[in-house]
Amino acid sequence: MIFDPSYLFIMVVGLVLGLATQAWIKGSYRKWSRVPLATGRSGAEVARAMLDQNGLSAVSINQVGGSLTDNYDPRTRVLNLSADVYNGRSVASAGVASHEAGHAVQHARAYAPAAARQALVPIANIGSQISWLFIMLGFWLNVGGLITIGALVFGGAVLFQIVTLPVEFDASRRAVESLSMGLPPEQAAGARSVLNAAAMTYVAAALVAIMQFVYFLGLSRRD
Repeated sequence: MIFDPSYLFIMVVGLVLGLATQAWIKGSYRKWSRVPLATGRSGAEVARAMLDQNGLSAVSINQVGGSLTDNYDPRTRVLNLSADVYNGRSVASAGVASHEAGHAVQHARAYAPAAARQALVPIANIGSQISWLFIMLGFWLNVGGLITIGALVFGGAVLFQIVTLPVEFDASRRAVESLSMGLPPEQAAGARSVLNAAAMTYVAAALVAIMQFVYFLGLSRRD
């Protein structure tokens, strides 16, 4: 399988898209991290204001290690911000912090795609880990049925990637709407560009996952 030109093409596409989107987000974040936020607020303060505006005073904000490791945990209702975002007072910091606060708002409003994604987490984890066992066994034993099972199990991970797209785009929309109320148009546009670059990483991941899924289904039907 790994020497199949079709599969190698998918891997090359995945590598190129991954490198391109990572370069895009890093470049956009670097550019707008140099632009001081007009309000002078830190990322943590921006996120706090957005949460409070939406009646989410119970959601806490923590500082975590790493770079761009920001996330919202719906299980604990904790918004985790990396040090650069938590303490940063730039357009980029405000954009990322508001995006994560947007996920908290989604959770509070029972946004359907976000709830679906959360429910798919265990299925996606199993699909991404176990599917390869069936696929490789089916390939080496030349048993199409095993590959089909692996492809269908892998489908859970693909579905997770697809459902992630509206969740991420909606969180960015909420973030930009919130920022637009207190920032000059050019800074709101800067925050949008950072979030759009980040969203493309999810689009690329979903595209590659779909290509792999289609390839595996096709592989299971070969004689």
